[in-house]
Amino acid sequence: MILAAADGDPGAVDGMVTRRAAGLPLELVVGWAEFGGRRILVEPGVFVPRRRTEFLVEQALALAPGASVVVDLCCGSGAVGAALAAALGAVDLHAADIDPAAVRCARRNVAALGGHVHQGDLFDALPARLRGRVDVLAANVPYVPSDEIALLPAEARDHEPRVALDGGADGLDILRRVAAEAPAWLAPGGHLLIETSPHQAPGALSAFTESGLDAHLAVCEERPARVVIGRRP
Repeated sequence: MILAAADGDPGAVDGMVTRRAAGLPLELVVGWAEFGGRRILVEPGVFVPRRRTEFLVEQALALAPGASVVVDLCCGSGAVGAALAAALGAVDLHAADIDPAAVRCARRNVAALGGHVHQGDLFDALPARLRGRVDVLAANVPYVPSDEIALLPAEARDHEPRVALDGGADGLDILRRVAAEAPAWLAPGGHLLIETSPHQAPGALSAFTESGLDAHLAVCEERPARVVIGRRP
């Protein structure tokens, strides 16, 4: 049992059970989430990494096994960047998020890997020296349409920040912004990867191609997961 394994103090475990029964996500109760074979530290008010997003990491590693500069945009806890850096070895890892709570949490997860975490709005947060040098740009952007936030499970709706969920009217607002600016930051042959939903995939692909990227959709029905992948020519 995860709760029992999380703390040897029976009193502490009782408190954890109470918090879980009150609806707090299990990952926030124990303080970590499993992602990519690693324990990723998570904190209240920070988006909990989803196991389906491991598919994005797998796609990035398959496309760019020799990547040297990696960016985790809209990083949340920093799970994607940490998983990529752990698999790739010595990389120049940068993670960024607009939410101060996410930035604090991400620093705890990427520091041991030599990563850097920046606070700001998308690419505004990144050091200018990265322009034209990024081999892998992973962006797990918010993609829930605004009027569907209320339909999410309570664990997400009540315990995760809206800024990490709300993708605007059709869920693609942030994705379009990232796709439009990504070519200026990618190295030649560099890849942009963004998770999306089945019904948003056509619009996401269009946003990638309109920005000049060679785009395709990768699908894993088992998890399920869909990742739009763009390559800078």
